[in-house]
Amino acid sequence: MENKELIRMFRLTASLMELHDENPFKIKSYTNAVMVLERLEQPIHQMSQAQLEKLDGIGKGMAAKIMEAIQTGSHADLNRLLETTPEGVVQMLNIKGIGPKKIRTIWKELGVETTEGLREACERNELSKLKGFGAKTQETILQALQYSEDSKGKLLWAEAEPLALDLLQFLKNRPETASVELVGDMRRNLEIVDTLQFLVSLQDDRSWPEFLNEIPGITSVEHLSGPFVWRGQLVGAGLKLEVRQVPERRFANQTLLYSANPHWLIQPLNENGDTLMAEAYGEPAASEEEIFQRLKLPFIAPELRESVRVLELAKENKLPTLLQDSDLKGILHNHSTYSDGAHTLEQMAVHCQQLGYEYLGICDHSKSAFYANGLQEFRVQTQHQEIERLNQQLGPFRIFKGIESDILADGSLDYDNDVLASFDFIVASIHSNLKMDIVKATDRLVTAIHNPYTTMLGHPTGRLLLRREGYPIDHKAVIDACAQNQVIIEINANPWRLDLDWRWVEYALSQNVMLSINPDAHSMRGYEDMRYGVLVGRKGGLTAEMTFNAKSRDEVAAYFAERKKAKKKGI
Repeated sequence: MENKELIRMFRLTASLMELHDENPFKIKSYTNAVMVLERLEQPIHQMSQAQLEKLDGIGKGMAAKIMEAIQTGSHADLNRLLETTPEGVVQMLNIKGIGPKKIRTIWKELGVETTEGLREACERNELSKLKGFGAKTQETILQALQYSEDSKGKLLWAEAEPLALDLLQFLKNRPETASVELVGDMRRNLEIVDTLQFLVSLQDDRSWPEFLNEIPGITSVEHLSGPFVWRGQLVGAGLKLEVRQVPERRFANQTLLYSANPHWLIQPLNENGDTLMAEAYGEPAASEEEIFQRLKLPFIAPELRESVRVLELAKENKLPTLLQDSDLKGILHNHSTYSDGAHTLEQMAVHCQQLGYEYLGICDHSKSAFYANGLQEFRVQTQHQEIERLNQQLGPFRIFKGIESDILADGSLDYDNDVLASFDFIVASIHSNLKMDIVKATDRLVTAIHNPYTTMLGHPTGRLLLRREGYPIDHKAVIDACAQNQVIIEINANPWRLDLDWRWVEYALSQNVMLSINPDAHSMRGYEDMRYGVLVGRKGGLTAEMTFNAKSRDEVAAYFAERKKAKKKGI
């Protein structure tokens, strides 16, 4: 059992206990256990009960429950709670914006036991009459239900990747296979995936498509399949699967057709009206590169096959050299145990250094984020003292003093200027009062961007992919304000966020706004998310030259120092 499965199980136990109004101390023991387990880097299933008992926050009883879960796949408390909770009520716990206490009220007072029943209760206006709810809460729940329904059968790119790679390996290992390629949304690096698409050419097609039924965890959908296309579904994930058999001589042509936005493929490239789609349907090619060459174009990477602007650049032979993981020199926007992180500042810094980076930007939550143990002013001073000590100890590696400052309802930051001036840089983000219209949200962001202490804008829309929609913003107005004030915009690399959206990277670059690939890491493992941010940046055409954290330690230090100097002159 992987760590994340175990953590999910114990988090569910705590939620179910709260749902059933059980002993708060017992609930606290489970939530504490979750926090402790989240900090562990090593596989929990490899630990003994004695080792678990030594962990601060895990007692003898909790260690025994963890061992029971590892050995049996569940534990007594969870089994008891699941037996007394309707399955639909358990599913309600996944709805964003509605906690166990409210679910208990809906269940007990309205007798609602399914998500469909919850939707009907909202539509009958029954929830708004419950104590502690109201019309606004009811509407929020309805929206969350619709978003949840729309998200069914979809996965984040990061979640779909291991499944896709396993299936790709299965197809490669088949003796019948001549060529195989992962295409579609995955190859184009789209942030959300609903279908895993593969092309395969066979040297022996006698077992086609029967051999695909040997893939574990897959059910075939025969009524949607045909002689040359097999369709199925991944059990559990609900993700669709499509395998197309194509002739080997047309393999490259078909790969191009299934690795680009269809609208992009039909764009005329010259006065004759030639298109990539027409060329791909024409003479067989040995490679995708050959098809581009026939049209006098350089090869265009699959992730770029969206924008008409990319075709214009290709015709002028001015395609950008896309950002690579190896271009990044440091990691900015990270959290430690000073706020809601799983690892200490020193652990985060040492691990960052061990990964080969030159610097770390620590950005724990600010004081308004009380729910995340945000830093009061005196704790800011304490952290700064530790940073200075660690910088002496770890040099030339450097920790920059940052903060993720909450953007308040009026657009102001949540410290006085003298405190803001003590940081090397400030990431300004919205975390509260997320229900805003486009005017309010845009004004709030733009006000914060105009604050001379704002260095970087964090996760601009506040979205959580497949969980909640972000607040609507006027992207152009926000990006223009960043350009005017020389504010960097982060691409939050957490696979649930990927915000700034890749669709706005091109515009940001056109306005000369620098972007920063930030993992928003809350643990050492969180640094691994950097690669997802790079994928998003590449999809928007991001280069190393326009990526802030592709700068060296000394360049970043000089940039921060120059901004601080300019602030002193301006205030």
